[in-house]
Amino acid sequence: MRAVTWVLDCDGVIWLGDEVIEGAPEAVSRIRSAGVSAVFLTNNSYARRRDHVDKLARMGIEARPEDVLTSAMAAARLLEAGELALVLGGPGVIEELEAAGVEVLRPGERSARAPGVVVVGFDPEFDFASLSAATSALRAGARLVATNDDATYPIRGGVLPGAGSLVSAVATAGGAVPSVAGKPNEATVGLLREQVAEVSMVVGDRPSTDGVLAGRLGSRFGLVLTGVTPGDHGPLSPAPSVEADDILALVKAELGG
Repeated sequence: MRAVTWVLDCDGVIWLGDEVIEGAPEAVSRIRSAGVSAVFLTNNSYARRRDHVDKLARMGIEARPEDVLTSAMAAARLLEAGELALVLGGPGVIEELEAAGVEVLRPGERSARAPGVVVVGFDPEFDFASLSAATSALRAGARLVATNDDATYPIRGGVLPGAGSLVSAVATAGGAVPSVAGKPNEATVGLLREQVAEVSMVVGDRPSTDGVLAGRLGSRFGLVLTGVTPGDHGPLSPAPSVEADDILALVKAELGG
């Protein structure tokens, strides 16, 4: 288990879409040089952990699969081995569910038994057929698990719909209340407590997820303004422990240099 650790959000902190945020590689290097571990925690369940490792490498940041934690991993904690799950999501959530012994059913596929749970994550192939399959399963008694409920995620120049927007459609049509796994919910808190001995800082761009998570972990919250929170924001809840234009400026303020 890691010692003192900073938990770093990815979207809006390390990258925007496929573009690295300037200074992020140097920031991670400075964190590690100060003797602090860095864990990358993302609410995006679409990509597999090794995909995140490859993406970080392309951006000049070295990481191992065990350095990456995702909302897909947290979602898998809410299911039991042997369950049949109808999954509206990407390869990341499918991989983590299968690793946990969950049988995965995709929209359009058939099974001899009915799914007991519908799992929804970010899915660019989400369509009416997917919504209809999820609705039927939920109306027949399946429960609903969301990898996360972020309505949007940031890209360069704006935002795109996030998993939370898809979850809202499924929940509305299926008449179900989702159990949400990702930040700042208990499944993610439990995942972090298994992996990290002491979280001293959560760095993110969204107080409602990263900030609340920091509070539940008893750590400080570092807000960066490279994601969804604009520089001209008003009062925030929770208020950050420290705020900076980007992660490099935040690291310099906290660790010196």
